[in-house]
Amino acid sequence: MDYDVTVIGGGLAGSEAALGLADRGVAVRLVEMRPERPTPVHRTGRLAELVCSNSLKGTKAASAAGMLKAELAALGSPLYALALRHRVAAGGALAVDRDAFSAAVTEAVEAHPLIAVERAEARDLAAAAEGSRALVLATGPLTSDALAESLAAVTGSDYLAFYDAAAPIVMADSLDGSKLFRQSRYEGEGEGDYLNAPFSKEQYDAFVEELVAAERVVARDFESKELFQACQPIEEIARKGHDAPRFGTLKPVGLTDPATGRRPWAALQLRAEDAHGTSYNLVGFQTNLTFPEQRRVFRMVPGLEEAEFARYGVMHRNTFIDAPHLLDATGLLTAPATRALGAPVFVAGQLAGTEGYCEAIRSGLHVAIGVAAALRGVDAPPLPATTAFGALMAYATDPACKGYQPMHVNFGIMEPLEAPVRSKGDRYAAYAERGARALEGYRAALAEAGLLPGADGGVGHG
Repeated sequence: MDYDVTVIGGGLAGSEAALGLADRGVAVRLVEMRPERPTPVHRTGRLAELVCSNSLKGTKAASAAGMLKAELAALGSPLYALALRHRVAAGGALAVDRDAFSAAVTEAVEAHPLIAVERAEARDLAAAAEGSRALVLATGPLTSDALAESLAAVTGSDYLAFYDAAAPIVMADSLDGSKLFRQSRYEGEGEGDYLNAPFSKEQYDAFVEELVAAERVVARDFESKELFQACQPIEEIARKGHDAPRFGTLKPVGLTDPATGRRPWAALQLRAEDAHGTSYNLVGFQTNLTFPEQRRVFRMVPGLEEAEFARYGVMHRNTFIDAPHLLDATGLLTAPATRALGAPVFVAGQLAGTEGYCEAIRSGLHVAIGVAAALRGVDAPPLPATTAFGALMAYATDPACKGYQPMHVNFGIMEPLEAPVRSKGDRYAAYAERGARALEGYRAALAEAGLLPGADGGVGHG
């Protein structure tokens, strides 16, 4: 059987792209190398496995992250619906039970009649494109060396790269509940969705001293450009200044230690990893420390003296393309050499240089729409730059961009409001309202073009 589209990569973007295409009547072959070829950070062979935090960030409507979630909901994202189904308490954030979520995504993909899953490593773009009318690359930041070399040969472009890190996970029954307290930092974030480990000044000083001196896996200091800013290792933050963690990850703002009735000097928050609360993520504790050093130093955190680590933190090198000079607004790879492959190539997710879980999901959906339009011979409606993902795509595909680095959706890359708004809260609300209007028009244009899920006009398949 020939397939309309081959999708390489079964992460968030690839799974969303496969389901999005299949729901639009497109026959898909989804190629995922795990578990045949493991990666340094994945634990299973399931699709859409989350390897860093289990948080998909905030849900507040008047925020860039909230705007992005509104887009996913309005456009019928399959993975977003599954994330909501498997959410766990996380205050004002959307966090998921990572095992239940990835299992549900795997089941949905494998059960779809128009998707065939192939467990193998794709090593060459030309071979992968054979028998398909389009190719989607969604291999993420851990793209295999062979495929990366094939892509580099086609694009003729050097790769950019940055280092990313993941935080440890500890077992709940190994924590000392007498030293921890359950409390959310801000009102409206849920009642006690986080566990908090309070530091005294003396405890904090001793912890930071050992943290900075601890042995690292990659034993060198990093320049800021080499580290994705939202996932900097905690020891790198501490290296910038003794009190830097206390004004960031370990900030005690909004917390009151019931044992003292006062705000602690510093505090580590722990977020549930699963619906049953059997394990917890050390929020903001991405790290490059060796496993023995993580065990030694992180057990200095009050309440974690006997912590059992379900997963140690890891640091790895991420790969992404020079999107501003290689992609168009639909995610299509524009390098002239792609014509020799016999099928257009689209790039989705973190390989395209966007950063974040929901951004990866939205990228997969965006590419699915673009591919479906191309197969039907119609133009995909342009995504307004006033939407959250539209702003991100405008940033990521701007040829004038120099020193391109991965980016989350944020208000800093959105078009300014026509009339300045002084209050930050009112300004963010105005961004969200403007984005909602643009999204409504965009969705209507997709419906008119038959590009929403279940619409008539499937491309047909062999």
